[in-house]
Amino acid sequence: MADEFPFELSPMFEGERIRKDDMHIELAGPKSKGFELVRAAEMDEITDDGYTLIGPELSEMKEGERYPFAMIYKIAGSAVEPDLEAIVERRNHDFQNYISGLMHLNQRYDIWLRVGKDAIEKGLNSFEPIAKATMMLFKNEMPFIEKMEALYITDLEEIEKRLPDVEAIYKARDARTRDLHDEDVDTFYGCSLCQSFAPTNVCIVTPDRVSLCGAINWFDGRAAAKVDPDGPQFAIAKGECIDEIGGEYEGVNEVAVSLSQGEYSRIKLHSFFEYPHTSCGCFEVVGFYIPELDIIAWVDRDHADPAPNGLTFANMAGQTGGGKQVVGFLGIGINYFRSPKFIAADGGWNRVGWMPKRLKDRVIDDIPDDIVDAIATEEDATDLDSLKVFLTEKKHPAIAALKKKEAEKAKTEAKKEAVKAAPAAAPGVVPVAGAGVGIGAGVAGGSAGIPVGMPLPIAAASPDSGIRIILKNAKITIDQVIVKQIEDE
Repeated sequence: MADEFPFELSPMFEGERIRKDDMHIELAGPKSKGFELVRAAEMDEITDDGYTLIGPELSEMKEGERYPFAMIYKIAGSAVEPDLEAIVERRNHDFQNYISGLMHLNQRYDIWLRVGKDAIEKGLNSFEPIAKATMMLFKNEMPFIEKMEALYITDLEEIEKRLPDVEAIYKARDARTRDLHDEDVDTFYGCSLCQSFAPTNVCIVTPDRVSLCGAINWFDGRAAAKVDPDGPQFAIAKGECIDEIGGEYEGVNEVAVSLSQGEYSRIKLHSFFEYPHTSCGCFEVVGFYIPELDIIAWVDRDHADPAPNGLTFANMAGQTGGGKQVVGFLGIGINYFRSPKFIAADGGWNRVGWMPKRLKDRVIDDIPDDIVDAIATEEDATDLDSLKVFLTEKKHPAIAALKKKEAEKAKTEAKKEAVKAAPAAAPGVVPVAGAGVGIGAGVAGGSAGIPVGMPLPIAAASPDSGIRIILKNAKITIDQVIVKQIEDE
């Protein structure tokens, strides 16, 4: 059947990148609008393999331009249920990347596609074969889908009209795990869907941690593993808990070893710095550490301007993605902000100091009241200096902790300098209580048998001796020690 399409169709094209110079058109993406959505329906509500387009056709689009783009698929079958919608939806990324000359990135309202010049030259002039090929792959790979119909939209007004309802559907899906937590279940779920772009990525989905792409929660993973046991979503027996706060489990570590090809052996699900979760590239948000202020900041795909560290989302995504475990950078799904275990090992929300206003407004109801006003946005700070001023004025807990560390460090440095400046002890007689008590007797090493830099084992003086010797943070070089019995006159 693949011969009927004006392009090659194979898993070998997964991971194909279409760069700007090779691009004919761009669809949706960060500078336009779009979405992809799957809805369960009754069998009699669907025209099998049906296709409808609202808006300009591919042949009407100008080379080098950018256009809005949305895809809505209806699925039906005896085993189809609403819990499967998100799973089928996420596989659109998988199957559309089987198409030579088409690049599909991201998910939900963040989709970003490019059609290559080569595909146009080989005869691709309509979206219909793309839709037909995608539906064929869905039904071949996911046999519980008995009927499927596609609606593609390239009209901006129509997309904008539908977006509020679409976003409400995403929100309702995400809300299902609010009252379920990691400790309540014995099984987590893994997803290897992004390994064509990030070979060592291991995406672990738990009740308290949504997938990095934001499209798959714990319920979605459970439904997918049930109906498609050979698919990219699979069950993980979480095993013994190694670190409750950081979220480290024996079962997760075993999967990390096998699916990362031995690259990683440990993952802490709720840690930013110690064995953090790997990052694929489809993540919705990237977190980054600002050591000058000892805070963690976050930036999402929709924020095009540089963050206070001078880097854009694209800059940091390049450093973070690819399936790497990067200390100081972390990709996450937006719904993870709503988790009670959000970076719990590193202070949670009390460690967050900056995020774009649009992102902050999206999750503001889940930010603790005592910190919400102390988290800056681009309206408050655009560089490190202005950010420090803002956080100091707002008495951000991270700044208070940083000042305490700085004060302790200054105190330690002052002590060191005082020791360096102290005059060296003059050689001579050191009176010690008790006749015949030698200092460092029997110890091999430096002068008088005392290793250089070793604390001096001074014998304790008796209350009647009138002598007490206390040496702190001192380095003394002794050429000769004379111990005398002081006779009464």
